[in-house]
Amino acid sequence: MLSQMSRGLGVSEAAAGQSVTVFAIGAILAAVPLTRATIGWRRKHLLLFAISGFAVANTVTAFSDSFALTLAARFLGGIVGGMLWALLAGYARRMVPAHQRGKAMAIAMAGAIVALSVGVPAAAFLAKAVEWRFAFGIITLVTLALIAWVIAAVPNFPGQSKGARLPLAHTFRLPGVAPILVVTLTFVFAHNILFTYIAPFLAPLGMAGQIDSVLLTFGLVSLVSIWLTGVLIDRHLRMLMILACALLATAALILSVFSGTPALVYASAALWGLAFGGASTLLQTAIADAAGAAGDVAQALLTTCWNIAIAAGGIIGGITLNVLGPPP
Repeated sequence: MLSQMSRGLGVSEAAAGQSVTVFAIGAILAAVPLTRATIGWRRKHLLLFAISGFAVANTVTAFSDSFALTLAARFLGGIVGGMLWALLAGYARRMVPAHQRGKAMAIAMAGAIVALSVGVPAAAFLAKAVEWRFAFGIITLVTLALIAWVIAAVPNFPGQSKGARLPLAHTFRLPGVAPILVVTLTFVFAHNILFTYIAPFLAPLGMAGQIDSVLLTFGLVSLVSIWLTGVLIDRHLRMLMILACALLATAALILSVFSGTPALVYASAALWGLAFGGASTLLQTAIADAAGAAGDVAQALLTTCWNIAIAAGGIIGGITLNVLGPPP
């Protein structure tokens, strides 16, 4: 919805893209301190608090005519989003036996991929058919329905006692944690430097009317990726992450050289989706395995790195768009 938002708010597409950047900054600033501050809360109460924050942020976005207010709303969304992502992985792992934790996380994280494969193209379609503000309004309604469902159906778990909490520095020094954070930064930055600005990338190629179709291709193949990840993650976690990096690099290479051919753009979107679909599950599982009892704080560190990469992608992508322009 980037192009529609830029027109509606009277700013450039690069400026509108900073709504993604400030969302990420909110998560960067909040993920670790809020996770540590609320680690003793019962998990269901914290989940409802985070989802309610999304409802507020999206409602303000839907009604805002001010770019500054819109940025503030996206910042709030990032704050609760950072807390939510740090929470979800541990939540899913606590529901199953130890030997099924990777698969449980893959199933839980499939929700994000369904959102990419269905929600993002649907939002793009709604923005064309009606108006981008209605898309955010519909998201708010869906969020309210989600709150009701969580209250009725999701199990609750206690938080950690003070004695069980490990210092942040100790968590960072655990073997394997730092390398996983570096991989997260690199992979997600590579993804977001283009994904944030996919609309202005495709428009000069004569594919402005196919943005939702390209995103749908990306999302549907991402679903295949998350399914494959769920099947293989408990036996081949490292190899799957290496393969995801290789596929993302291949997709980027094809887009940089053959972007003038629509069929190859769709092929690249498919490879891209195959690379990205299972990535969050792979990284979250890896850091949970490495961190052990410090899993929630480690997830917050990963969320912080993830959102640093999103913010960097939004900033560098915006600068690139302004300085070099979209592809010729």
